[in-house]
Amino acid sequence: MTSARSPRVAAARRLAKRSFRSADRRFLAEGPQAVREALACTPDRVLEVLVTDELAGRLPELVGLARDARVPVMRVTADVLASVAQTVTPQGVLAVCGFVDVPLEQALSAGARLVAVLANVRDPGNAGTVLRAADAAGADAVVLTDASVDVYNGKCVRATAGSLFHLPVVAGAPAAAAFDALRAAGLRVVAADGKGRDLDLADRDGDLAGPTAWVFGNEAWGLPDALLDMSDDVLAVPIHGRAESLNLATAAAVCLYASARAQRALPAPPSGH
Repeated sequence: MTSARSPRVAAARRLAKRSFRSADRRFLAEGPQAVREALACTPDRVLEVLVTDELAGRLPELVGLARDARVPVMRVTADVLASVAQTVTPQGVLAVCGFVDVPLEQALSAGARLVAVLANVRDPGNAGTVLRAADAAGADAVVLTDASVDVYNGKCVRATAGSLFHLPVVAGAPAAAAFDALRAAGLRVVAADGKGRDLDLADRDGDLAGPTAWVFGNEAWGLPDALLDMSDDVLAVPIHGRAESLNLATAAAVCLYASARAQRALPAPPSGH
């Protein structure tokens, strides 16, 4: 494909805008890592792959993965791909995917023990990085409230580095309804906020060993008081040095890994061993 005016190319290009993504229920996954994970984990959601000859020559297994999944592969010039891609330096491949989010009830139906909730998180890079950290920590689901960024924003999708396709993601859930559903599923709702009690002390007291839903707020102004009041507990990552604070994604990783470690702790060996 050499023309950026092709209807298929134009249909992909319009997905840069949220209104068109919502109308079509489609989004773009850019780069070899994202496309590979989409094809490996959710092949039924991948509708089409656009790839340059140069990238296809370097990564023939990626094209093979698409063909094995019976996903149409369209060879395009670098200029055509650049007209669709949302990055300054496109990586030679992108996929048009159907939305992958699931209803909240479905995400919690398998006995979730660790969930990340993004409430009022507006920065797409932060949101995507928290989703990636949740995946790495072994979380069972990620919930984005209706006051948070669109999970299908191109920057957010890229920041997940493929993790968007690894675990159940809920998009646009009202916060109060989400909190109620999490509690009904047996999780304790814990807000991460600088005004809370020390995370290390909570860990020492065994408060992180049970099923937990961590709630993370906006990096600039944190969580609103209404959500703090709705939470079962409020914990703060301790600052041992002179830094004013941690950024959202780093703090989220610390909290999620603290819970993951506590939940996976091995019982102490019998005395004498």
